[in-house]
Amino acid sequence: MPAGTTFCAVRTATHADVEPLSRLLASAFEDDPVQAWLFPSVQRRWRRLKKAFELELRHWIIDKEQVFVHQSGLAVAAWLPPDDCRVPLRSAVRIVPAYTSLIGRRAVAAFRGLSLMEQGHPREPHRHLIILATHPERQGRGLASSLLGERLRLCDEEGVPAYLESSKRENVAFYARHGFEVTEEIRLPGGPPLWLMLREPRSPVP
Repeated sequence: MPAGTTFCAVRTATHADVEPLSRLLASAFEDDPVQAWLFPSVQRRWRRLKKAFELELRHWIIDKEQVFVHQSGLAVAAWLPPDDCRVPLRSAVRIVPAYTSLIGRRAVAAFRGLSLMEQGHPREPHRHLIILATHPERQGRGLASSLLGERLRLCDEEGVPAYLESSKRENVAFYARHGFEVTEEIRLPGGPPLWLMLREPRSPVP
């Protein structure tokens, strides 16, 4: 774990958090290259992002009980546990049609992109970081690092890798400071690149 990383008080998100977390995530990802590709209208992007995150949180991610909120309420990390990374069919039935409606003409390319991402996943059991976000007004103050450090310590204790897809080039260096290495760079069909990153578990410090 990088020097200077501190542990923080976190809590597990519940369905009561879906609305505020959706707003936080829409704000945090409004300038994200992948989200800008999916939702090209600047005027509509925040509102559609909020609806998209609300769909995913309410009908899939929250139920994993792996969504962790910083004590400030201004940062969140969402993980998928080992051997439990797929969207259940009952959730997909709710999410896919609504999400397709939100992204409109990008839908075919988006689902092709998801297939490319799936091919890049590690084959061994791993913890998958699917969301790490801080409210734009509080970015750069260590909130995300604190959340990340908490779960990486668990990965080390379990002896499992951590995996993520970075959608911003400038975030690659941030994750590298936490021990992640780029395993592959892919490009979404007609869209921006993604950096697939893996962190092997470390021996816990006695």
